[in-house]
This record gives sequence, structure tokens and C-alpha cells, in this order.
Amino acid sequence: QVQLVESGGGLVQAGGSLRLSCVASGVTFTRYTMAWFRQAPGKEREFVAAVSQRTGMTPIANSVKGRFTISKDNAKNTVILQRNDLKPEDTAVYYCAASAKIIASQLRAESGYGYWGQGTQVTVSS
Repeated sequence: QVQLVESGGGLVQAGGSLRLSCVASGVTFTRYTMAWFRQAPGKEREFVAAVSQRTGMTPIANSVKGRFTISKDNAKNTVILQRNDLKPEDTAVYYCAASAKIIASQLRAESGYGYWGQGTQVTVSS
């Protein structure tokens, strides 16, 4: 049974940094593409970043490019989202997602991912 558990959310002031972690269990981690999505209040869930199992590419949403980075620690079955220079508009529930079989055109799409974590709340105060 695949489980994704996020941690690291919380309250932070604008300009600050937070690191989100997602630990995967029940998977052969090196075979999975991992991603982060987020959903702000009243908005649809949107893509943030991904790390492709096949190519190692790390597409990043334009809204966070230069401030967020994604990485995988295969030894710990963990995907990390490092977020710097946080802004109030980064306030959202952040979700970890995993896919065992995904094509490049789906990397930024919710439909490409079959497994999801429960989400972790991040609030950025101004």
C-alpha cells in the first residue's frame, strides 16, 4: 500500500524559508516520479514542482521559479521542497504526489499522479 506523508508546514513570515518533506512508503522509490502541488483557499489545485524518475528533470512552476527547489533523497524515500523568499500568495495546502508511470507531457498535470498525501498547511504572513 502506497503512503505519502508530508511534513514541515506551518506559519512563516514573508521573506522566510520553509522546507517541506514527503516520505513515501510501500513503493520502490527510485521508480517513482514525485511532485508537489498546492491549493490556495478558493482556488484549484496547481502544480508546483516535480522530479522525473526517468530523466531527472525538475520542472518548476513559473510562479515559484528561483525561489523553490525540489530534490529527492532516494536513501530516505523522501522528496523535499525547499522554499525561500516566501510570499503571502504562497499560502496554501501543499500536497505530495507520486506516479509510477508518467509521460513528460503529464508532469505538471494532476491526472498524471495516482498517489497523493494528505497535505500540509503553509501560511505566509505579510
